[in-house]
Amino acid sequence: MADTISFARGAPSLDIVDVDGLRDAATRAFTNDPGGATAYGTSIGYVPLRRWIAEQHAVDEANVLVTNGSMQADAFLFETVVAEGDAVVVEKPTYDRTLLNLRSHGAAVRMVELETDGIDVAELRDLIEGGVTPKLAHVIPNFQNPAGYTLSQAKRGELLTLAAQHGFMIFEDDPYKHIRFSGEDLPTMLSMDEHDSVVYASSFSKTVCPGIRVGYLVGPAELIAKIAKLATNTYISPNMVAQAIVYEFCASGAIDRSIATVKAALAERVATLDAALKEHLPEARYTLPEGGYFMWVELPEGTDVAALFGAAAERGVQFVKGTDFLLEGGENTLRLAYSGVTNDRIDEGIRRLADAYRSVAGAAAAA
Repeated sequence: MADTISFARGAPSLDIVDVDGLRDAATRAFTNDPGGATAYGTSIGYVPLRRWIAEQHAVDEANVLVTNGSMQADAFLFETVVAEGDAVVVEKPTYDRTLLNLRSHGAAVRMVELETDGIDVAELRDLIEGGVTPKLAHVIPNFQNPAGYTLSQAKRGELLTLAAQHGFMIFEDDPYKHIRFSGEDLPTMLSMDEHDSVVYASSFSKTVCPGIRVGYLVGPAELIAKIAKLATNTYISPNMVAQAIVYEFCASGAIDRSIATVKAALAERVATLDAALKEHLPEARYTLPEGGYFMWVELPEGTDVAALFGAAAERGVQFVKGTDFLLEGGENTLRLAYSGVTNDRIDEGIRRLADAYRSVAGAAAAA
């Protein structure tokens, strides 16, 4: 149906994208450095942007690689460090593309329960003590996709200790860190790391715009150099035009204004979503996120999320099934992405979702 309200995609709606700021940044990129912006460049990325990122994380430039989006960064890292059969820990649930990527590399994926304050470190410790030493643990620490949960300060320290003791890598996948609209900001595990245990990834898709497709990795220089060689053999260089625009956007301070706009809008949308769920779908259980794009919703046991997905589509509302983020289970769960729905459409979207839920629950009761 034409009047579709989509809670499916984690992207900002156009009204909160700084189109004018991006236009100005593009003009400056072609004015200030036409040679650098239009050249092939090398696999390390656009040099001024690489330098800016290094400064933000207080690391040397040799520790940074700028890529075509953070998913490309993920793919390069997995191809470099994960061999077939390697044990890799992920959160349960986790980002569906991460699952697909790891499984395509033949990793032995081990899902560890995700609690409202982050991955269950006690379960991970038990797994290790039971004989499973992961090559890598993938963690989305801030406003996790799909759950919206944030890893606590205490658990960040515990994870770093475990990694140092057992020699595994923490992959800190952190594209949402700056989209915090409530609560206290927490340091990255990268900044806390004293043993080169952490490789960090982030993206400008959430803070600049999704179409820019610029991400990056920060990690030990030797590993970054190895990944840079893989990147050279893959595409010679990433998109220099996009990276030059991002650099000008960041260096001018426009990124700070953009983030402030996005945070204010998303805080309002979460409040509206909370009110709508309480009014129209009180059966839903969820934890309000303190930032980011996503909310994880649990419906009563026995709910068939696949049937709900179809019923919701008939009513012009979309979401992502919780089963997409798990190897098994989750049949009564779903992810709502509120970032792409303007505030005036959220209540109507949840009203339709609630109507779809009633139809599915009624059919199940009658069966």
